[in-house]
Amino acid sequence: MTDRRRDPISPEERAEPVEVVPYDPAWPATFETLRDRIAPALGELAVGIEHVGATAVPGLDAKPIVDIDVVVRDAGDFAAVGQRLADLGYFHLGDLGIVGREAFRAPAGSPRHHLYVCASGSAALQAHLTLRDALRADPALAAAYGALKRDLAIEFRDDRDSYTEGKTAFIRTVLLDVREGRRRSLRR
Repeated sequence: MTDRRRDPISPEERAEPVEVVPYDPAWPATFETLRDRIAPALGELAVGIEHVGATAVPGLDAKPIVDIDVVVRDAGDFAAVGQRLADLGYFHLGDLGIVGREAFRAPAGSPRHHLYVCASGSAALQAHLTLRDALRADPALAAAYGALKRDLAIEFRDDRDSYTEGKTAFIRTVLLDVREGRRRSLRR
């Protein structure tokens, strides 16, 4: 992606090689620190703040970037939430082609993270939570996903977009399996 305004990855991060590292037990604390900074600024507009992505799954190798979903009642709250996040230094990137989810680039100097604002019940939010919960509930599934991520990080070391695309079939299969009852998603 060349349009800096629409790229969720900062230019500095995009220039770095893709790196998948062993699980870091500090990732939940990083999420909590970020949540504790964001929650007071959003107040009643946020009905939840979720730690999603691979760093939210104990034991799973991941890129060392925490993913956060701020949950709002409905898409009508996006503008007000966006203004409050801007006051914290976040840069609004738009929906990046995913309806029901707005992306924000993190302020400089903050712990590495990606922040999304999702409407409650949106498909994007449900996908993030379902994948996280399925990986938490099934260590063998998490191990397979970790192995895939490590292999992709080697193959696409200098191509973040291809690394991300390489995970798509695995993720879609997990989501389909959960939806069709072939795999259980347990909320934690």
